[in-house]
Amino acid sequence: MDLTIKISPQGTLAIYEQIVMQLKNAIVSGDLKANEALPSIRRLAADLGVSVITTKRAYEELEKEGLVRSVAGKGFYVCEYNTDYLKEKQLMIIEKMSQEVIAEAKAAGLSLEDFIEMIKALYE
Repeated sequence: MDLTIKISPQGTLAIYEQIVMQLKNAIVSGDLKANEALPSIRRLAADLGVSVITTKRAYEELEKEGLVRSVAGKGFYVCEYNTDYLKEKQLMIIEKMSQEVIAEAKAAGLSLEDFIEMIKALYE
């Protein structure tokens, strides 16, 4: 497994949420496959320079969503999953976040054309 998680301390999402989002993306993209072991909670915390509590919370969140399972004494493993369902959940999250960004753009007086140009530049 060659998994890279990048944390943005000044990001709008909590650190554990950033971990959850990136692991979900890795599952959807196929970078993490069913039954594949995740890094240990301690190792991931050390690699990211964050608290063990933070990585534990991220893994527990993924477990609640049925994306990973805990095996006593062994660690966390990716579950068999429905990629269509997971993709739909991601689209709903993106839609909600987009609505918030659009509201901010409107409040700032940004035209639709300027907003689209900004998104295109950031997307590339």
